[in-house]
Amino acid sequence: MSEPTFVPGRLCLFGEHADWAAEHRATHPHIAPGACLVTGTDAGLHAEFEPGGDELVIEAVLADGTRHGPERIPAAPAALDAVARAGGFFSYAAGVAAEVLARHPVEGLALSIRADLPVGRGLSSSAAVCVLIARAFDRAHSLGLSTRDEMELAYAGERRTGSECGRMDQICAYGRRPTLLRFDGPELEVEELVPGGAIPVLVVDLRRGKDTRRILRDLNACFPDTPGPVAADVREALGAHNLELVGRAKSAIEGGDARTLGALMSEAQALFDAMIAPACPEELTAPRLHEVLDHPAVAELAWGGKGVGSQGDGCAQLVARGPEEREALAERLTRELEVACFPVTLGPVEETASAAPGPLPGRLG
Repeated sequence: MSEPTFVPGRLCLFGEHADWAAEHRATHPHIAPGACLVTGTDAGLHAEFEPGGDELVIEAVLADGTRHGPERIPAAPAALDAVARAGGFFSYAAGVAAEVLARHPVEGLALSIRADLPVGRGLSSSAAVCVLIARAFDRAHSLGLSTRDEMELAYAGERRTGSECGRMDQICAYGRRPTLLRFDGPELEVEELVPGGAIPVLVVDLRRGKDTRRILRDLNACFPDTPGPVAADVREALGAHNLELVGRAKSAIEGGDARTLGALMSEAQALFDAMIAPACPEELTAPRLHEVLDHPAVAELAWGGKGVGSQGDGCAQLVARGPEEREALAERLTRELEVACFPVTLGPVEETASAAPGPLPGRLG
Protein backbone atom coordinates (compact mmCIF):
# COMPACT_ATOMS: atom_id res chain seq x y z
CA MET A 1 0.00 0.00 0.00
CA SER A 2 1.01 3.63 -0.58
CA GLU A 3 1.97 6.32 1.89
CA PRO A 4 -1.05 7.31 4.05
CA THR A 5 -3.39 10.00 2.70
CA PHE A 6 -5.74 12.13 4.81
CA VAL A 7 -8.84 14.17 3.95
CA PRO A 8 -10.54 16.12 6.77
CA GLY A 9 -14.21 16.64 7.37
CA ARG A 10 -15.81 20.01 6.70
CA LEU A 11 -17.54 22.18 9.27
CA CYS A 12 -19.92 24.75 7.75
CA LEU A 13 -19.86 27.70 10.11
CA PHE A 14 -22.37 29.82 8.17
CA GLY A 15 -24.27 29.50 4.90
CA GLU A 16 -25.55 25.94 4.81
CA HIS A 17 -27.56 25.22 1.62
CA ALA A 18 -26.36 28.44 -0.06
CA ASP A 19 -24.24 26.50 -2.56
CA TRP A 20 -26.94 24.54 -4.38
CA ALA A 21 -29.45 27.37 -3.97
CA ALA A 22 -27.20 29.78 -5.90
CA GLU A 23 -26.82 27.28 -8.76
CA HIS A 24 -30.34 28.26 -9.81
CA ARG A 25 -28.97 31.66 -10.85
CA ALA A 26 -27.80 30.01 -14.07
CA THR A 27 -31.44 29.98 -15.27
CA HIS A 28 -33.14 32.34 -12.79
CA PRO A 29 -30.88 35.38 -12.29
CA HIS A 30 -33.28 36.99 -9.81
CA ILE A 31 -32.10 34.44 -7.20
CA ALA A 32 -29.38 35.88 -4.98
CA PRO A 33 -25.76 34.68 -5.13
CA GLY A 34 -24.65 32.34 -2.35
CA ALA A 35 -21.86 32.46 0.21
CA CYS A 36 -20.69 30.33 3.09
CA LEU A 37 -17.89 30.13 5.64
CA VAL A 38 -16.31 26.73 6.23
CA THR A 39 -13.33 25.20 7.97
CA GLY A 40 -11.75 21.77 7.93
CA THR A 41 -11.85 19.50 10.96
CA ASP A 42 -8.93 17.67 12.54
CA ALA A 43 -10.93 14.44 12.31
CA GLY A 44 -11.29 12.87 8.89
CA LEU A 45 -10.52 9.87 6.73
CA HIS A 46 -7.12 8.19 6.55
CA ALA A 47 -6.34 5.84 3.68
CA GLU A 48 -3.71 3.70 2.04
CA PHE A 49 -4.09 2.67 -1.59
CA GLU A 50 -2.42 1.15 -4.64
CA PRO A 51 -3.41 0.45 -8.27
CA GLY A 52 -6.06 -2.25 -8.30
CA GLY A 53 -5.97 -3.90 -11.73
CA ASP A 54 -9.44 -4.43 -13.14
CA GLU A 55 -11.34 -3.84 -9.87
CA LEU A 56 -12.15 -1.24 -7.25
CA VAL A 57 -11.38 -3.03 -4.00
CA ILE A 58 -12.40 -1.02 -0.94
CA GLU A 59 -12.66 -1.61 2.79
CA ALA A 60 -13.23 0.68 5.77
CA VAL A 61 -12.77 0.59 9.54
CA LEU A 62 -14.82 3.06 11.57
CA ALA A 63 -13.87 4.66 14.86
CA ASP A 64 -15.95 2.16 16.84
CA GLY A 65 -14.16 -0.76 15.19
CA THR A 66 -16.96 -1.62 12.76
CA ARG A 67 -15.59 -3.03 9.51
CA HIS A 68 -17.08 -2.83 6.03
CA GLY A 69 -15.75 -4.76 3.07
CA PRO A 70 -13.60 -5.56 1.34
CA GLU A 71 -16.03 -5.00 -1.51
CA ARG A 72 -14.94 -5.76 -5.05
CA ILE A 73 -16.48 -3.92 -7.99
CA PRO A 74 -15.38 -4.22 -11.64
CA ALA A 75 -13.41 -1.13 -12.64
CA ALA A 76 -15.82 -0.14 -15.40
CA PRO A 77 -18.00 2.99 -15.38
CA ALA A 78 -21.28 1.10 -15.90
CA ALA A 79 -20.67 -1.38 -13.08
CA LEU A 80 -19.51 1.35 -10.69
CA ASP A 81 -22.45 3.59 -11.62
CA ALA A 82 -24.88 0.77 -10.80
CA VAL A 83 -23.35 0.39 -7.33
CA ALA A 84 -23.48 4.17 -6.82
CA ARG A 85 -27.19 4.29 -7.63
CA ALA A 86 -28.00 1.27 -5.43
CA GLY A 87 -27.31 3.33 -2.28
CA GLY A 88 -25.10 0.88 -0.37
CA PHE A 89 -22.33 1.64 2.09
CA PHE A 90 -19.74 2.29 -0.63
CA SER A 91 -22.12 4.07 -3.04
CA TYR A 92 -20.28 7.42 -2.86
CA ALA A 93 -16.91 5.78 -3.47
CA ALA A 94 -18.32 3.89 -6.45
CA GLY A 95 -19.86 7.08 -7.87
CA VAL A 96 -16.52 8.92 -7.86
CA ALA A 97 -14.68 5.92 -9.26
CA ALA A 98 -17.25 5.77 -12.09
CA GLU A 99 -16.70 9.47 -12.79
CA VAL A 100 -12.90 9.11 -12.78
CA LEU A 101 -12.92 6.13 -15.15
CA ALA A 102 -15.40 7.82 -17.48
CA ARG A 103 -12.94 10.69 -17.89
CA HIS A 104 -9.60 8.88 -17.48
CA PRO A 105 -9.15 5.38 -18.95
CA VAL A 106 -6.97 3.95 -16.16
CA GLU A 107 -6.99 0.78 -14.07
CA GLY A 108 -8.81 0.26 -10.80
CA LEU A 109 -7.78 0.92 -7.22
CA ALA A 110 -7.31 -0.97 -3.96
CA LEU A 111 -8.13 1.26 -1.00
CA SER A 112 -8.18 0.78 2.78
CA ILE A 113 -9.87 3.53 4.83
CA ARG A 114 -9.75 4.29 8.55
CA ALA A 115 -12.27 6.88 9.78
CA ASP A 116 -12.22 9.01 12.93
CA LEU A 117 -14.83 11.44 11.55
CA PRO A 118 -18.42 11.22 12.82
CA VAL A 119 -20.53 10.13 9.89
CA GLY A 120 -24.03 11.29 8.99
CA ARG A 121 -23.66 14.27 11.34
CA GLY A 122 -23.27 17.18 8.93
CA LEU A 123 -19.46 17.13 8.80
CA SER A 124 -19.24 16.07 5.15
CA SER A 125 -18.15 12.49 5.61
CA SER A 126 -19.64 11.72 2.19
CA ALA A 127 -17.69 14.57 0.54
CA ALA A 128 -14.52 13.51 2.37
CA VAL A 129 -14.73 9.97 0.99
CA CYS A 130 -15.48 11.36 -2.47
CA VAL A 131 -12.42 13.63 -2.39
CA LEU A 132 -10.36 10.77 -0.99
CA ILE A 133 -11.30 8.46 -3.87
CA ALA A 134 -10.48 11.14 -6.47
CA ARG A 135 -7.16 11.90 -4.77
CA ALA A 136 -6.23 8.23 -4.50
CA PHE A 137 -6.91 7.64 -8.21
CA ASP A 138 -4.83 10.72 -9.03
CA ARG A 139 -1.84 9.62 -6.99
CA ALA A 140 -2.04 5.93 -7.89
CA HIS A 141 -2.26 6.63 -11.64
CA SER A 142 -0.45 10.01 -11.95
CA LEU A 143 -3.45 11.84 -13.41
CA GLY A 144 -2.07 15.29 -12.62
CA LEU A 145 -5.26 16.55 -10.98
CA SER A 146 -5.42 19.93 -9.28
CA THR A 147 -7.33 20.44 -6.03
CA ARG A 148 -10.18 21.98 -8.04
CA ASP A 149 -10.15 18.92 -10.34
CA GLU A 150 -10.47 16.66 -7.29
CA MET A 151 -13.40 18.74 -6.05
CA GLU A 152 -15.14 18.54 -9.42
CA LEU A 153 -14.77 14.75 -9.63
CA ALA A 154 -15.95 14.38 -6.02
CA TYR A 155 -19.01 16.54 -6.71
CA ALA A 156 -19.93 14.75 -9.92
CA GLY A 157 -19.42 11.35 -8.29
CA GLU A 158 -21.65 12.19 -5.33
CA ARG A 159 -24.37 13.46 -7.66
CA ARG A 160 -24.35 10.05 -9.38
CA THR A 161 -25.74 8.55 -6.17
CA GLY A 162 -28.85 10.73 -6.39
CA SER A 163 -27.65 13.20 -3.78
CA GLU A 164 -28.78 16.79 -4.39
CA CYS A 165 -25.66 18.21 -2.73
CA GLY A 166 -24.09 21.50 -3.74
CA ARG A 167 -20.42 22.38 -4.18
CA MET A 168 -19.65 23.47 -0.62
CA ASP A 169 -18.79 20.13 0.93
CA GLN A 170 -15.91 19.28 -1.40
CA ILE A 171 -13.92 22.22 0.01
CA CYS A 172 -12.53 19.63 2.44
CA ALA A 173 -10.03 19.02 -0.37
CA TYR A 174 -8.31 22.26 0.76
CA GLY A 175 -7.58 20.94 4.26
CA ARG A 176 -8.25 22.65 7.60
CA ARG A 177 -7.95 26.34 6.64
CA PRO A 178 -11.01 28.61 7.24
CA THR A 179 -12.41 29.54 3.84
CA LEU A 180 -15.04 31.83 2.33
CA LEU A 181 -16.88 30.39 -0.66
CA ARG A 182 -18.97 32.45 -3.08
CA PHE A 183 -21.43 30.84 -5.50
CA ASP A 184 -22.95 32.35 -8.63
CA GLY A 185 -24.69 29.80 -10.83
CA PRO A 186 -22.02 27.19 -11.65
CA GLU A 187 -19.19 29.55 -10.66
CA LEU A 188 -17.27 29.00 -7.41
CA GLU A 189 -14.88 31.52 -5.87
CA VAL A 190 -12.61 30.43 -3.00
CA GLU A 191 -11.00 32.89 -0.56
CA GLU A 192 -8.77 31.53 2.18
CA LEU A 193 -9.11 33.50 5.43
CA VAL A 194 -6.55 34.40 8.07
CA PRO A 195 -8.24 34.55 11.49
CA GLY A 196 -7.15 37.40 13.73
CA GLY A 197 -6.80 35.03 16.68
CA ALA A 198 -7.68 31.56 17.86
CA ILE A 199 -11.44 31.04 18.30
CA PRO A 200 -12.37 27.89 20.26
CA VAL A 201 -15.31 25.94 18.82
CA LEU A 202 -16.88 22.82 20.26
CA VAL A 203 -18.59 20.37 17.90
CA VAL A 204 -21.25 18.26 19.62
CA ASP A 205 -22.33 14.96 18.10
CA LEU A 206 -26.00 14.76 19.10
CA ARG A 207 -26.07 10.98 18.68
CA ARG A 208 -29.35 11.09 16.82
CA GLY A 209 -30.27 10.35 13.23
CA LYS A 210 -31.29 12.66 10.41
CA ASP A 211 -32.24 12.22 6.78
CA THR A 212 -30.00 14.58 4.82
CA ARG A 213 -31.42 13.51 1.47
CA ARG A 214 -34.94 14.39 2.61
CA ILE A 215 -33.78 17.79 3.87
CA LEU A 216 -32.11 18.53 0.54
CA ARG A 217 -35.12 17.28 -1.41
CA ASP A 218 -37.63 19.36 0.55
CA LEU A 219 -35.56 22.55 0.43
CA ASN A 220 -34.74 22.09 -3.25
CA ALA A 221 -38.49 21.91 -3.85
CA CYS A 222 -38.68 25.60 -2.80
CA PHE A 223 -36.63 26.61 -5.89
CA PRO A 224 -36.42 28.26 -8.29
CA ASP A 225 -39.81 29.98 -8.12
CA THR A 226 -42.15 27.68 -6.20
CA PRO A 227 -45.24 29.65 -5.10
CA GLY A 228 -46.28 30.14 -1.48
CA PRO A 229 -44.91 31.89 1.62
CA VAL A 230 -42.88 28.92 2.92
CA ALA A 231 -40.88 28.59 -0.30
CA ALA A 232 -40.45 32.37 -0.52
CA ASP A 233 -39.04 32.48 3.01
CA VAL A 234 -36.51 29.75 2.19
CA ARG A 235 -35.29 31.64 -0.88
CA GLU A 236 -35.01 34.90 1.06
CA ALA A 237 -33.20 33.29 4.00
CA LEU A 238 -30.70 31.52 1.74
CA GLY A 239 -30.26 34.67 -0.33
CA ALA A 240 -30.05 38.23 0.98
CA HIS A 241 -30.23 37.33 4.68
CA ASN A 242 -27.46 34.77 4.33
CA LEU A 243 -25.15 37.10 2.42
CA GLU A 244 -25.45 39.72 5.15
CA LEU A 245 -24.76 37.21 7.96
CA VAL A 246 -21.78 35.68 6.17
CA GLY A 247 -20.25 39.11 5.62
CA ARG A 248 -20.47 39.95 9.32
CA ALA A 249 -19.14 36.53 10.33
CA LYS A 250 -16.15 36.90 7.99
CA SER A 251 -15.24 40.16 9.74
CA ALA A 252 -15.55 38.50 13.15
CA ILE A 253 -13.24 35.65 12.15
CA GLU A 254 -10.65 37.99 10.63
CA GLY A 255 -10.82 40.06 13.82
CA GLY A 256 -10.51 37.02 16.10
CA ASP A 257 -13.77 38.11 17.76
CA ALA A 258 -15.22 34.97 19.35
CA ARG A 259 -17.99 36.81 21.19
CA THR A 260 -19.42 38.35 18.02
CA LEU A 261 -19.05 35.09 16.10
CA GLY A 262 -21.02 33.20 18.74
CA ALA A 263 -23.77 35.81 18.76
CA LEU A 264 -23.98 35.59 14.98
CA MET A 265 -24.35 31.81 15.18
CA SER A 266 -27.33 32.21 17.50
CA GLU A 267 -28.80 34.81 15.16
CA ALA A 268 -28.32 32.50 12.18
CA GLN A 269 -30.03 29.64 14.02
CA ALA A 270 -33.03 31.82 14.86
CA LEU A 271 -33.30 32.80 11.20
CA PHE A 272 -33.05 29.17 10.11
CA ASP A 273 -35.75 28.08 12.57
CA ALA A 274 -38.14 30.84 11.49
CA MET A 275 -37.69 30.84 7.71
CA ILE A 276 -36.18 27.51 6.58
CA ALA A 277 -37.22 24.78 9.03
CA PRO A 278 -40.95 25.03 8.14
CA ALA A 279 -40.13 23.62 4.69
CA CYS A 280 -39.01 20.32 6.26
CA PRO A 281 -40.39 20.24 9.81
CA GLU A 282 -40.01 16.49 10.27
CA GLU A 283 -36.22 16.82 10.07
CA LEU A 284 -35.48 20.46 10.87
CA THR A 285 -37.52 20.98 14.04
CA ALA A 286 -34.52 19.17 15.59
CA PRO A 287 -35.49 18.75 19.27
CA ARG A 288 -32.13 17.30 20.26
CA LEU A 289 -30.24 20.20 18.67
CA HIS A 290 -32.34 22.73 20.55
CA GLU A 291 -31.98 20.80 23.80
CA VAL A 292 -28.22 21.34 23.52
CA LEU A 293 -28.45 24.98 22.39
CA ASP A 294 -30.80 25.76 25.29
CA HIS A 295 -28.73 23.95 27.94
CA PRO A 296 -27.69 26.16 30.89
CA ALA A 297 -24.03 25.24 30.37
CA VAL A 298 -24.13 26.79 26.90
CA ALA A 299 -25.41 30.10 28.26
CA GLU A 300 -22.69 30.03 30.91
CA LEU A 301 -19.67 28.84 28.93
CA ALA A 302 -20.33 29.74 25.27
CA TRP A 303 -21.05 32.89 23.28
CA GLY A 304 -23.61 31.12 21.09
CA GLY A 305 -24.09 28.28 18.65
CA LYS A 306 -26.10 26.70 15.84
CA GLY A 307 -26.66 23.53 13.90
CA VAL A 308 -24.18 22.00 11.49
CA GLY A 309 -24.33 21.06 7.82
CA SER A 310 -27.81 20.54 6.46
CA GLN A 311 -29.03 21.10 10.06
CA GLY A 312 -31.31 18.66 11.90
CA ASP A 313 -30.28 16.41 14.77
CA GLY A 314 -26.76 15.65 13.54
CA CYS A 315 -24.29 17.98 15.25
CA ALA A 316 -24.23 21.34 16.99
CA GLN A 317 -21.37 23.85 17.02
CA LEU A 318 -20.73 26.20 19.92
CA VAL A 319 -18.29 29.11 20.19
CA ALA A 320 -16.77 28.73 23.66
CA ARG A 321 -15.72 31.69 25.78
CA GLY A 322 -12.18 30.29 25.98
CA PRO A 323 -10.22 27.01 25.82
CA GLU A 324 -10.87 26.19 29.49
CA GLU A 325 -14.56 26.98 29.10
CA ARG A 326 -14.67 24.71 26.05
CA GLU A 327 -13.25 21.85 28.07
CA ALA A 328 -15.73 22.43 30.90
CA LEU A 329 -18.61 22.71 28.43
CA ALA A 330 -17.67 19.43 26.76
CA GLU A 331 -17.51 17.68 30.14
CA ARG A 332 -20.94 18.93 31.24
CA LEU A 333 -22.72 18.21 27.98
CA THR A 334 -21.18 14.74 27.75
CA ARG A 335 -22.14 13.90 31.33
CA GLU A 336 -25.60 15.45 31.40
CA LEU A 337 -26.84 14.79 27.85
CA GLU A 338 -24.75 11.77 26.79
CA VAL A 339 -23.45 13.47 23.65
CA ALA A 340 -19.94 13.26 22.23
CA CYS A 341 -17.74 16.34 21.75
CA PHE A 342 -14.54 17.32 20.01
CA PRO A 343 -12.75 20.64 19.58
CA VAL A 344 -12.14 22.66 16.44
CA THR A 345 -10.05 25.84 16.69
CA LEU A 346 -10.42 28.58 14.12
CA GLY A 347 -7.02 30.13 13.65
CA PRO A 348 -3.95 30.01 11.48
CA VAL A 349 -3.36 26.41 10.44
CA GLU A 350 -0.34 26.15 12.73
CA GLU A 351 -2.61 26.91 15.72
CA THR A 352 -5.18 24.25 14.83
CA ALA A 353 -2.77 21.35 14.49
CA SER A 354 -2.72 20.55 18.21
CA ALA A 355 -6.49 20.29 18.57
CA ALA A 356 -6.82 16.52 18.61
CA PRO A 357 -10.42 15.27 18.57
CA GLY A 358 -11.54 12.10 20.27
CA PRO A 359 -12.85 9.26 18.12
CA LEU A 360 -16.57 9.33 17.43
CA PRO A 361 -18.82 6.56 16.12
CA GLY A 362 -20.62 6.83 12.79
CA ARG A 363 -21.10 5.44 9.33
CA LEU A 364 -19.03 6.19 6.27
CA GLY A 365 -20.75 7.73 3.28
